[in-house]
Amino acid sequence: MSGPLGILAGGGPFPGQVAAAAAAGGRAVFIVGFQDFADPAVIGDYPHAMARLGAAGQILSLLRASQCRDIVLVGPVKRPSLFDLRPDAEGVKILARIGRAAFSGDDGFLAAIVRVLGEEGFTVHGAHEFLGNAVAPDGVMGRVAPDAAAMADIARGVVVVRALGEVDVGQACVVQQGHVLAVEAAENTDRMLARVHELALPGPGGVLVKLVKPGQERRADMPTVGPRTLVGAAAAGLRGVAMEAGGTLLTDRDACVKEADRLGLFLIGVDPEMVTMMKAEGEANG
Repeated sequence: MSGPLGILAGGGPFPGQVAAAAAAGGRAVFIVGFQDFADPAVIGDYPHAMARLGAAGQILSLLRASQCRDIVLVGPVKRPSLFDLRPDAEGVKILARIGRAAFSGDDGFLAAIVRVLGEEGFTVHGAHEFLGNAVAPDGVMGRVAPDAAAMADIARGVVVVRALGEVDVGQACVVQQGHVLAVEAAENTDRMLARVHELALPGPGGVLVKLVKPGQERRADMPTVGPRTLVGAAAAGLRGVAMEAGGTLLTDRDACVKEADRLGLFLIGVDPEMVTMMKAEGEANG
């Protein structure tokens, strides 16, 4: 990669972290922050401009004027309705090129955006290419480990989240004692957790399982876990959080581990294929 790195910034801390990682490697950056999503405090230390999500012509012009050929899409953005998007002239053309994906689920839409950016001459990179330490490792992080019952709930959650992902619905669910208490849909994980407490069963608490959707465009959207997720999980009465190893970003890995230990929760990265295989073997031997 050469030339400035263009960062299309949504919300949260990751746009600033990607910029810092690129700058530490001696690379210039230019950030296009999406209005109503990007945090000025996060991107303000770097060359940047703000743009509406639908102002595709302005966004492409900003990237080209800054000589950015490599770009990263990072940070959550809630996709507006087409009525609220108010695309500019170039945005209308791009929506036409995206076609039916504009009306499909988030993953199909994001994959189409990545494709169109490639057709415009840009190379799209994933945030995880710059944030290696933020990628969830395999295994237990912190002092608390899941027991056999929790691992059974994790295995159940893997099956459920994969089914959700196949129809591009959500990335997470909560399972307690084999019962699915909640699944993530249009709301984010924090909001899903907020309604779990009222659904909890007596006995050992449930687990949050968060995975990459099958076929998900990882350069545009990866599951994210932060300290606030841990606080929400504890408030919901859960025992821990399981996420896809190598496929989930931790907003602050050290802070997440510290918070999990403080709250008495387990925090574990799992291989969904391995979990599914172990579940099948256990059922066969049971």
